Amino acid sequence: MTKGVKIILICVIVVFAVSAVLSLFFLRPADSKNVSVIRDNRELYRFDLSTAKDEKIRIDYEDGGYNIIEIKNGEIRISEADCPDNTCVKTGTLKSEEMPVVCLPHHLILRFDEE
Repeated sequence: MTKGVKIILICVIVVFAVSAVLSLFFLRPADSKNVSVIRDNRELYRFDLSTAKDEKIRIDYEDGGYNIIEIKNGEIRISEADCPDNTCVKTGTLKSEEMPVVCLPHHLILRFDEE
């Protein structure tokens, strides 16, 4: 094995290790069960997922757009939106305090509150 191949192999191992550690940090479950729904720095809703009943909430905007927030089995997500790329819907359920669910076109954020 040449010196160049060894260096590349070491770099790949280091990148893999750092990625694994960061993934564990960002994807760890949230300590809090309190969730805020925020738009333009204004809290629209607050839920305690440990006691919240299953429901869907539609948020309509002045420009005709909308988001539908779904609470089901103690989890919350954006289940439907009219934004062009639907990234907020594809994100799935809110799992981590470090990774909120965000709908950029509508300025909407689902995030866990600090205790």
